[in-house]
Amino acid sequence: MILENTSTDTYPNHLKTIKELFYNKYGLSITQLVINSESKEYEACSFLLNEKKVVYRQAKITPTKAGQFVTVWKRNALGITAPFDSKDVLDFIIITVKTATQLGQFIFPKAVLATKGILTHNEKDGKRGIRVYAPWDSVSSKQAIQTQAWQTDYFLALDDSNSFEIVRAKALLELKK
Repeated sequence: MILENTSTDTYPNHLKTIKELFYNKYGLSITQLVINSESKEYEACSFLLNEKKVVYRQAKITPTKAGQFVTVWKRNALGITAPFDSKDVLDFIIITVKTATQLGQFIFPKAVLATKGILTHNEKDGKRGIRVYAPWDSVSSKQAIQTQAWQTDYFLALDDSNSFEIVRAKALLELKK
C-alpha cells in the first residue's frame, strides 16, 4: 500500500532527522513525499529531492553479518514483488545507514545500480534486497570487500564534524553548485 504524504510529522524517522539537520541547512528540498506503508520497517518512501526522483530506504543492522541489509523492491503490475528496473522513473536510490554513533547515506545513481546488477537491466533480473557496507564497517570476505569498495564512492558521512560534504552531495545528485 502506498500513501501520498505531505505532512512533516509523518516523515520516516531517520529521513525526518536528516532533512532537518542537513537537507534544509544546505538547500536540499524534499517534495512529493509518498510513503510506502508496506515496507515500514525500512522507512520505504519516494520523493523528489531538488527535482530528482528518489527511492528511499533505511538499512537495518543484522546480528550475524557485517554491513546492513535493505530491501529494494517494488510491486509489479500483477502485485508481485520485483526488483526495480533500469526503465523505472527514478534517478537515485538513497539508503540511510546508522549505528549508535554514526549516520550516513548512500546516494546510488540508477545507472550504477543497473551496472552492478541491482536493478533489472537488459532482461537480467535485479535484486530485491542488498547489503550495504559503510566505510566504518569492518569486512573480511572477498565479496564484501569488493562491494564496500565500489559503494564507498557513493557514501556520505552525516555528522557534525563532516559538515555534510555538501559539495560532494550535490555532485552525486547532479545538482548545480
